[in-house]
Amino acid sequence: MARPMSKIDPAWWDYTTLAPEILRDAAGLTERDLGELQRPGFTIQFYDSLEELFVAEAMEYIEAWRQSTADNPTGICGPIGPTEQLPLVARIVNSLGLNLMDAHFWGMDEWVEAGRAVTAAHPLSFQRADRELCFDRIDARLRMPEANLHFPVGDLAEYTASFDQVRCVIMQGGQGEVKHWAFNDPPRREGEFRDAPPPAERYRQLSARVTELHPLTLIQNARTSAGGYLPQVPTQAVTVGPVETWKAERVSIWHPGHHDNAFGMRLTAFMISKRIVDSAVPMSLLAEHPDVRFHYYRGGLGEVTVEMH
Repeated sequence: MARPMSKIDPAWWDYTTLAPEILRDAAGLTERDLGELQRPGFTIQFYDSLEELFVAEAMEYIEAWRQSTADNPTGICGPIGPTEQLPLVARIVNSLGLNLMDAHFWGMDEWVEAGRAVTAAHPLSFQRADRELCFDRIDARLRMPEANLHFPVGDLAEYTASFDQVRCVIMQGGQGEVKHWAFNDPPRREGEFRDAPPPAERYRQLSARVTELHPLTLIQNARTSAGGYLPQVPTQAVTVGPVETWKAERVSIWHPGHHDNAFGMRLTAFMISKRIVDSAVPMSLLAEHPDVRFHYYRGGLGEVTVEMH
């Protein structure tokens, strides 16, 4: 049977092209049902306040960096979205006096304009946000060397190779409305993928790359980062890929409730739990990773109900 056309943009693949029964089953999940989706390799944690959630997210940085030594360097790959954890990371490092000389950090992604990653001078630059919200706030005596900061802004082969040279303990992420981590968006519905999205094994071969962004991703980032000013949002980005993601020992996804909606936060947990893998929902590919953890703010879960505004 032919796959449904997208209700968002018929030229693209996305979650609206899934079988209706998958969407229906995900929409009906309660908070209790979500908790029961846990299985070996997939953990779900709830938090009663945003403060607790973001402190827990910040502590993953500390967990990863505390393991690092000169002989066995370790690091964490972190997102922009959410960002509330970043100032907390700096404050905790300074309070503990944690020396980061041997620690590493990977930025997940960056905007692309005219075929090149934007510089830290760009107002929407993710590297700029990482530096201003976190690394510039760490005491100069404790900061990691500049060479230990890996941003996907230059030689992407070098960026990818760094995941083999340094142990990535944790890859953090948020979840976009198109159900991506980083900018691993679903592809266009064209050419050999007109009738079906790429097989999961093929999508997983993608490494750090420049990618075209799904229309829903553009709209979301205009809403969350640019006050709705869509013309300011680039249509391409460079992103960490599944290849690098599978080199991370843990993938940790944080749901504060304002990046994706009540339905989306349920759908991806349902698909990962049931091992329903479909590249139209890139987050579902994480069903094949050995250690995935979802973190939810209870107050942000909402309900999938009709509510007129």
